[in-house]
Amino acid sequence: MAQTNTVARSLHDLGLAAWFGGSLMGAVGLNGAAAQASALTERSKIANAGWARWTPVNLAAIAAHLAGGAMLVGGNPKRLVAQAGVGQASALKTGLTGAALLATGWSRVLGQRVMNAGTPPVEGATEPVASTPDDVAAAQRQLRALQWAIPALTGALLVVNARMGEQQRPQSVLAGMLHRLNPAA
Repeated sequence: MAQTNTVARSLHDLGLAAWFGGSLMGAVGLNGAAAQASALTERSKIANAGWARWTPVNLAAIAAHLAGGAMLVGGNPKRLVAQAGVGQASALKTGLTGAALLATGWSRVLGQRVMNAGTPPVEGATEPVASTPDDVAAAQRQLRALQWAIPALTGALLVVNARMGEQQRPQSVLAGMLHRLNPAA
């Protein structure tokens, strides 16, 4: 019976899809919608409530992505070495994953700072007003960049995944292995 990676791929891909989609929807939808509240002090509260609900789901998505990725690496160690290009793509993917994890973790820390401030007056989830407390405004300025960095990094991971999928085509496997055996050819 042939070995398949269906469970690993499913965990990996569904986790990444939720991580990417949730971060993009949060930046565009949730943060944008919170800025529509009429009271400046309600805007942060609305965004914080939405992000608080998303955090456990996002954590589960990231855990699924990482677990699936570990299972895929564990199930394909020979390919990483034997097929030209796979190791490099895997290294790139690992770096992007690390950067996305750092950005997501730091975003969570900053978001908690804003949550702990209660209901400060803000223009939007990531935009302070003149009367926003300095510590909240500083956190918001960083969150403004991170809200776009996270979907950019996870989106880049999706692109690398597509490339790695192409590397699994039989002709690519053969060409990559032959190149590894004779790099001058």
